[in-house]
Amino acid sequence: MTGLLDLLLAQALSTAPPAGAPRVVAIDGPSGSGKTTLSQHVADELAARTGTRPHVVHMDDIFPGWDGLAEAVELVSGLVLEQLARGVDGGFHRWDWLAGERAEWVEVPVAEWVVVEGVGCGSRRCRPHLSALAWVEADRDVRMARGLERDGESFRPHWERWALQEDELFKAEDTRAHADVILNT
Repeated sequence: MTGLLDLLLAQALSTAPPAGAPRVVAIDGPSGSGKTTLSQHVADELAARTGTRPHVVHMDDIFPGWDGLAEAVELVSGLVLEQLARGVDGGFHRWDWLAGERAEWVEVPVAEWVVVEGVGCGSRRCRPHLSALAWVEADRDVRMARGLERDGESFRPHWERWALQEDELFKAEDTRAHADVILNT
């Protein structure tokens, strides 16, 4: 993975951000593929190379529940990426999965680097604001097993419903084809 991480960071470092805006690294791909793990590696490596810890945005905090994938793409683009591109702090109301409603405001400050990870963050509307895009994938059975290990068997219907939304989004967006780096876990 070190070689792919180096390629991703080289792409991000070679892309000059708009004046006053951060460089944004997006990590997209289907659920259970390892995006969160990769985002931690990217954030650690950016901190080591630049001396500045990037702000990390998790799409799981933005999705408005199990049926909110399309809405979350609009939210992260409009409330976070477009604001940051203008040199203005962005943010969003975190989704409280237990209560099934929006919770506290999470500010995303303008910084040198921002890492956004999660399904949909590499979509067409987000791409103009990205310095680099990674696509992380794994076989469907592997991803389902990872998700159910984390969330429990009772979440299988939710994961199956979510997978249908992912299929629709990725077909429409062709996100994988726009990635700078592809990692199969």
